[in-house]
Amino acid sequence: MSKKKQKTEPEVKETQGTEEQQGCTLTQAEMDEVRAHVESLQKQLDETINLLQRNQADFDNYRRRNATIRADSYEEGKRDVITALLPVLDDFDRVAGIDSKDEAWAEGVKLVHRKLTELLEKQGLSEIEAEGDFDPNLHNAVMAEAVEGVEKGKILAVFQKGYRVKDKIVRHSMVKVSD
Repeated sequence: MSKKKQKTEPEVKETQGTEEQQGCTLTQAEMDEVRAHVESLQKQLDETINLLQRNQADFDNYRRRNATIRADSYEEGKRDVITALLPVLDDFDRVAGIDSKDEAWAEGVKLVHRKLTELLEKQGLSEIEAEGDFDPNLHNAVMAEAVEGVEKGKILAVFQKGYRVKDKIVRHSMVKVSD
C-alpha cells in the first residue's frame, strides 16, 4: 500500500504549481472582466444584506404589532364580559337593598353581591361618580327638572350607575339633572 501512495504523490506534485509554471497569465481585459464580476457579486451581496435587514425590521414590526393587537383584544374581551355582567350587578344592587324577613337569605345575597363586585373590581371595574356637576362625557341625562335653590347642571338623582374599566367607559351613568 505504501508503494501506491508513493507513486501517486509525485503525479500530484507534477500537476500542481504556480500560474506561471502552468502557463496561466491574465490579460488586462481578463483582469477587468474579473474585477467587474467581483464588483457585481459584491453589489448582489450588498442588496441581499439590505433585503435581509428590511425583512428583519418588517418581522420586528409585525411582532410588535401583533403583541399590541393581542393586548388590545384581551382588554376588549374583558370589557365585553364585564359589560355583559353589569345587569346582574344592577340586580344584586337592587336585591341587596331590600329588607328581608329571612336574614340568612339576605346575608347570602349580600355575600354574592360583594364577591361579584370584588371580582369585577380586580378586573379594573370602577364606578363613575354621579354627584355634583353633570359631565356629558361621563353621564347620560335622561331627565331634567327645574329645582329652586339648585343651580343649572347639577345632578339630582341617579337612575343607573355608570362604570368604567380602567380608562374606558363601559356604561354612562343615567342621571336626572337640574334645569
